[in-house]
Amino acid sequence: MKNIGKYLVYPCILLAFSACTDLEEKLKGDITDDINIPGISTGGGGGGSDVLNAAFSELRNSGTANHGAYYSVQEITSDEMCIAAKGGDWFDGGILIDLHKHTYKPTHDFVKNTWNGTYNGINTCNELLAKATLDDNQKAQTRALRAYFYMRLMDLYGNVKIITAPGGNAPQSKRADVYKFVENELLASLGITAVTQGMDLSNSALGTANNPYRINRYAAMGLLAKLYLNSEVYTGTAAYDKAAIAAGYVIDSGVYQLCGKGCKVTNLGRRPAVSSDPAELEGFAAVFAPNNANNPEHVFTVLYDEVSAGGMNFSQMNLHYSSQFTWNFQDQPWNGYATLEEFYNSFEDKDERKKASFIAGPQLDFGGSAVLDYASDDGNLVLDYTPKINEIAPNSLRQAGARPGKFSFKQFGRPDMDNDYPIVRLGELYLIRGEALARAAGNWNASLPDVNVVRARAGVAAFTAVTADQFLAERGREMFQEGVRRTDLIRFGKYNAAWWEKPVSPAYVNIFPIPQEQINASGGTLVQNPGY
Repeated sequence: MKNIGKYLVYPCILLAFSACTDLEEKLKGDITDDINIPGISTGGGGGGSDVLNAAFSELRNSGTANHGAYYSVQEITSDEMCIAAKGGDWFDGGILIDLHKHTYKPTHDFVKNTWNGTYNGINTCNELLAKATLDDNQKAQTRALRAYFYMRLMDLYGNVKIITAPGGNAPQSKRADVYKFVENELLASLGITAVTQGMDLSNSALGTANNPYRINRYAAMGLLAKLYLNSEVYTGTAAYDKAAIAAGYVIDSGVYQLCGKGCKVTNLGRRPAVSSDPAELEGFAAVFAPNNANNPEHVFTVLYDEVSAGGMNFSQMNLHYSSQFTWNFQDQPWNGYATLEEFYNSFEDKDERKKASFIAGPQLDFGGSAVLDYASDDGNLVLDYTPKINEIAPNSLRQAGARPGKFSFKQFGRPDMDNDYPIVRLGELYLIRGEALARAAGNWNASLPDVNVVRARAGVAAFTAVTADQFLAERGREMFQEGVRRTDLIRFGKYNAAWWEKPVSPAYVNIFPIPQEQINASGGTLVQNPGY
């Protein structure tokens, strides 16, 4: 086994990716094929397929865990993370800072990409539903998936067109009408007309088999729980009782279990020469690992595979160029996304989610030597991810910010990762039920039994009392990097508040602008959202 020692870092050639102008660097060192890690192949991968594969693949294609679309607009606009400009690297005409500061406009590329990607998913569902060869279960799954795409559109853009046939068109619908469409489609897939205690789902065309890459009854009910939790934002009318019932249905089914002690996977990112790297990932860390397929907590997830189902690029998006030598990545990272210091500091040190969610401090290579950056701009050659970010622009330090690492990395990782990405998981459903019960009762302490379940799994003391702000912070610790923070901040009335390098923003930015090119092409059938 070779020992990887010191590396020289030289700028620079441009990394061509979407709208990025990331500064790629040539790193001198040895990333070799003669390092063998048990459980890891440097060859190809695989993935299954069926008649629904094209539709469910659109969850990947629409940017669920990638740069430039849905994930970016949900995360960079929140208080979780940012992409700071490092000289000319990652400035990208200011569009990333616009997301952070909530100064985005109808011409913003990411806003456009998210709209187009989501409607592409809807169109694929419509084309599939137009086929006479689908059985009832396949139709129900496709309708539920289309409803989820519309739930995203409604959350992001408010008033949108409900198109239910390939190549069709429709008038622009009010947000409340889109909400009703989503609700009705999910209820129809479940074979019921309302979510109630003791409801009978025996007439549902959806099955109960536990396949997290497809939608079963529990996945559809989980999507309803997420919808009802935000009903007051979307329609002005609360539905917290329904949110609690829907979440409770999945929790109480016993089909899924929280991944805690004894729930383990092999640590595919382990460096044998680094004693602090565990041989296995247990509990919370296992839920998001590269080998997290069939995790008992997953209800509905997006399938990612480094060969056959690409689109998750967190290793590239988040890590410094030199971190290539920690994991022997095939390609060099881009040094983009970083966690805001205040959010990072909201975790107790003993919280197991802190260690699992972030990469911070001095970095070591595969052989246990310090990773060096000879182009360092802080006088320290050792790559040291510091929680403090000096500024968002124009000269953020190259190593500034703890890096998101919740969806952890494996040795010899390719640019596309293997980690499956949860849309519905049991840990969030406990928080949905707890919040819904608390809001319905007008007493946040009503959430304690559920919120303390996830705190116990994280290894931190139970709350004896909780406020709305404390609950939001707890939800942030549990749901970091899962694409929900913007939506959560809006529901809690915090999205327009000031935070690091972001001033108070106006209320109209809670809904994104409809892309200008769509307005121009609509012939007057799309009206822009107020404020834009």
